[in-house]
Amino acid sequence: MNDSDEGTGRAARSKRADARRNEETLLDAAAAVFVTSGVEAPVRDIAARAGVGMGTIYRHFPTRADLIIAVYRHQVAACAEAGPALLEAAGSPNAALGQWIDLFVDFLVTKHGLAAVLQSDDAGFETLHAYFLDRLVPVCTQLLDAAAASGEVRSDLEAYALMRGVGNLCIGADRDPRYDARRLVGLLVAGLRRPL
Repeated sequence: MNDSDEGTGRAARSKRADARRNEETLLDAAAAVFVTSGVEAPVRDIAARAGVGMGTIYRHFPTRADLIIAVYRHQVAACAEAGPALLEAAGSPNAALGQWIDLFVDFLVTKHGLAAVLQSDDAGFETLHAYFLDRLVPVCTQLLDAAAASGEVRSDLEAYALMRGVGNLCIGADRDPRYDARRLVGLLVAGLRRPL
């Protein structure tokens, strides 16, 4: 390999890294706009928040559905990646589980209109739901198992059941300001503690 080949390789890797960062910036901006304005928010609002032109968004995501799906996958991945980091950094496995459940609640309650948009395409929804389960159930299992092994929580609950319970408590939280999903989820998580 000569010097020009090495320089070309570095430039290509740098360009790919820049493209990934740009895409992450777009996805974070879109997610923030979706939280405040719903998934039907104007693309110009997303572009303004990301500090890019609308053409940049359309170059990465040709349709609104492409953008919505990418945001959903990006946020699922972030929630999945947070689990092991929390387990390593938190004071106890139970604290890590509680912090991860808080992130999971944030993920669930900030999906204004997302479920309705995704369910309009049954095949696409099934694929995303499978991705959601494949990425998040193992993370919740790891956290729940660690907390049970430490003796902090009961060991007779599966991660999928816990996630369903949390999800059911979050339904409608975006439509009724009097409904405090986080408080109810906190009560559910407190109920996991092993009896003395």
